[in-house]
Amino acid sequence: MHRITRRTLLTGLGAAGLAACTPGRPSSPAAPVGGLGTAGADTPPPVTVTAATGLVQVPGAPLRVVVLDTDVLDSALTLGITPLGAALPAGDTGFPEYWPASRVAGVRLVGPAGAPDLAAVRALRPDLILSNQARDGDRYDQLRELAPTVLTQTTGAPWKANFPLHAQALGREAAGAAFVAAYQKHAGQVAQALSAAKLSGRKVSLVRFVEGGGVRAYGKQSFPGIVLSDAGVARPDAQNVDQSDVEVPPDQLGRVDGDLLLYSVYGDRARAGADAVQAGPGWQALGAVKAHRAFPVDDQLWFQGLGYTAANFMLDELQRFLGA
Repeated sequence: MHRITRRTLLTGLGAAGLAACTPGRPSSPAAPVGGLGTAGADTPPPVTVTAATGLVQVPGAPLRVVVLDTDVLDSALTLGITPLGAALPAGDTGFPEYWPASRVAGVRLVGPAGAPDLAAVRALRPDLILSNQARDGDRYDQLRELAPTVLTQTTGAPWKANFPLHAQALGREAAGAAFVAAYQKHAGQVAQALSAAKLSGRKVSLVRFVEGGGVRAYGKQSFPGIVLSDAGVARPDAQNVDQSDVEVPPDQLGRVDGDLLLYSVYGDRARAGADAVQAGPGWQALGAVKAHRAFPVDDQLWFQGLGYTAANFMLDELQRFLGA
């Protein structure tokens, strides 16, 4: 199967979303929406959505959107809406690089996810705020005083279930359905290519070095674990479990081995223990490391992307890493 570039993938997905959008409303990821223009006579009426907090009435065509976690950042950008503001995890140094710089150039950072600067959010005069209860449930009342606030219950494993709510709140349900279909088709193509190349049986390990959280191995109920499952890829026995992730003690690094090992670092490398572990005998003894089949991946893509654009890029990278 021909491997595609990120630019080509974004263009193709943008076309899929554009074809499904309401006429007259821009939808391509290349067409920022947030903060541009004013509501006209044909502005859709308000919509009531069912969020984790109950029924929330939102604008039918929100233009001034603030997102407070990485999943809603991916959803908004995927659906062609450039948020006015966004919160990122404290360990991140900038916006995800899997998006072109031009797509996030106008987005203002409003503090760390889980502790946003409410004054900065207020200054943007949002007409819609998106987040989740795990991050912002304890400040929901404060947020909804600023703008209608739509929260999912949590993020991570339920990323697919959360996306339709994001699309509904953003007024992009048709585009959302098109992106879901495009991803499903892409995953099927990658699974078919890996099967044809007799590579789908190779066990892929997912490892993350987390500042303050040690070495973590990721199971099937995680964002990257779900993407690998969609591609029909096998997992090491210790990670072929219905949970998100587990911390792996230094003396049990054998649990993170696989035919292919993909790893990332969140936060500072030294404080996350990445340098010390990778220089140690336990890491060097791993079969994937000795076979030169251990590869670093972008943490903001593989573990923080939590959306359909990130997932599409991951499928393509997975195929490249496996050599199909």
